[in-house]
Amino acid sequence: MTLPRLVALTSVRAAVASPLGFLIGLSLGTLGGGGSILAVPALVYGAGQSARSATTTSLLVVGTTALAGMVGHLRAGRVRIGAGLVFGLAGIGGSFAGSVLNHAVPSHVLLLAFAGLMALAAWRMHGRHDETPCHCAEQLRNVERRSRPPSVASPRAGEDPPPGVGETQPQRSAALERALRVVGTGTAVGFLTGFFGVGGGFVIVPGLVLALGFDMPVAVGTSLLVIAVNSAEALAFRLPSSHIEWSVALAFTFAGLIGVVLGDLVAGRVPAARLTTWFVWLLVGVAAYTAAQSAVAL
Repeated sequence: MTLPRLVALTSVRAAVASPLGFLIGLSLGTLGGGGSILAVPALVYGAGQSARSATTTSLLVVGTTALAGMVGHLRAGRVRIGAGLVFGLAGIGGSFAGSVLNHAVPSHVLLLAFAGLMALAAWRMHGRHDETPCHCAEQLRNVERRSRPPSVASPRAGEDPPPGVGETQPQRSAALERALRVVGTGTAVGFLTGFFGVGGGFVIVPGLVLALGFDMPVAVGTSLLVIAVNSAEALAFRLPSSHIEWSVALAFTFAGLIGVVLGDLVAGRVPAARLTTWFVWLLVGVAAYTAAQSAVAL
């Protein structure tokens, strides 16, 4: 292919990527975990990238938009930075394994597996729509209407209680069990990020709730930090052996950031159940299309 034709093709891909990136950012801003899973099929079927290139480009998009989406939660005190970093770093091994396996699997098999992941995400979101930021915004407004006396306030979820007597054996066992949950869930999420190029928020949020006892708004806010950390890890493993079309990636990411900002506004104004239902059906449709296209290539 001649250089002028290559430049023209890249420009067309960047132009197509921009509106798709905006839609991905909009879904991420309104729904948090789950929204970014559409980045890979959008890059493959919209911008014309290969499955392997799309999963690498997606890491840049997902990590950047997750950081942008985290800002509002951070200002509201719904991000536990220490816990999020530990949870994210626990996924290094899984991220490395997923990145290696990504290069060993044929593209059509990768996309077929990705269709299954989208179906799983749709099922998770349908059954647990209360994990989305738009639902959490409704929860927070309801909580603000009910004041709690300072005298009965309990430690925030995920924080240690005030110093007291030494830990008992049951307390040490509980701490060990919690640490194993963090490592296990972090490794699983790291693998998903490394292999598929997705954030894995639909796994991170329940993991933070079960392993660290976070309430839902804090788990959603902290999950965005975990997604950013996991994406950075997987991208670092991928870059030496992967190629990124920077014009497409930057256009997609920039449009995604605009979508995240608008999505944050939408999340506070549209009923959570309605948004989640729309998105679940969108995921099901894209999963079915991806599976059909991949099955033809088998």
